[in-house]
Amino acid sequence: MAEVVAPRPASTILLLRDSAERKEIEVFMMVRHYEIDFNSGALVFPGGSVDKGDKEIIARPEFYSGGEGLDEATLSFRIAAIRETFEESGILLARPKGATALVDAKRASEIEAAHRADLCDSKISFLQVLADNGMVLALDELVPYAHWITPEGMPKRFDTWFFLAAAPPEQVGAHDGRESTDSIWVSPREALEGGESGRFKLPFPTTRNLIKLGKQASVKAALDDSRGKSVITVTPVMTRNNGGRQLRIPLEAGYDGDVFEVGSVG
Repeated sequence: MAEVVAPRPASTILLLRDSAERKEIEVFMMVRHYEIDFNSGALVFPGGSVDKGDKEIIARPEFYSGGEGLDEATLSFRIAAIRETFEESGILLARPKGATALVDAKRASEIEAAHRADLCDSKISFLQVLADNGMVLALDELVPYAHWITPEGMPKRFDTWFFLAAAPPEQVGAHDGRESTDSIWVSPREALEGGESGRFKLPFPTTRNLIKLGKQASVKAALDDSRGKSVITVTPVMTRNNGGRQLRIPLEAGYDGDVFEVGSVG
């Protein structure tokens, strides 16, 4: 019997903005580098694994706001989500110490230019970046949206929390050129159409979350709809049926069904 690989804790953020032109919600997405061993070439939301440094920040509550009443595991998912998003997009969900507004785009850009590359290369810790720049992580900006765990039997597994957040004003984001090779602001409709046409490679959880997000007319509507809702954990179970493959997920997770066709068996 194959050994079950324990899933690694990970986080991702669906950064949202309203498009005045299209009158649609838009989300920041990136194309994973083709040499990355997980979801290579896929269009995904910024995110990645929880690391040791995220847990070190938990012990320093002066560097984050909105963590009241949250346990250590929940805090680590939220801190990792903001760190990974900064590493992968340059967008920083933080406030200057003592401020109520998020860091402005100019200051965020200065911090990104000074520290992002070194942070990605592990030459500096995220805690040090925050301390050197007088920043406090805005954990309260994150709204829990989904929780997916990679199916058993996969060689690499993740226990991933998806969060929604309004993109800070005028922080537009850019891919790092290493883990990701392109980045776009795209409506859920356009992303899904690209998945259908072959323009984009969309992982199953990404597709389902885009469909769910596409039902919302604005950033405010999306955040209000998810705020306070209980999140049902999804661990897809794959079955084979008449030469095809199906994924089963909990109906109550809110993805318009519990059985989905995902292609033929090769």
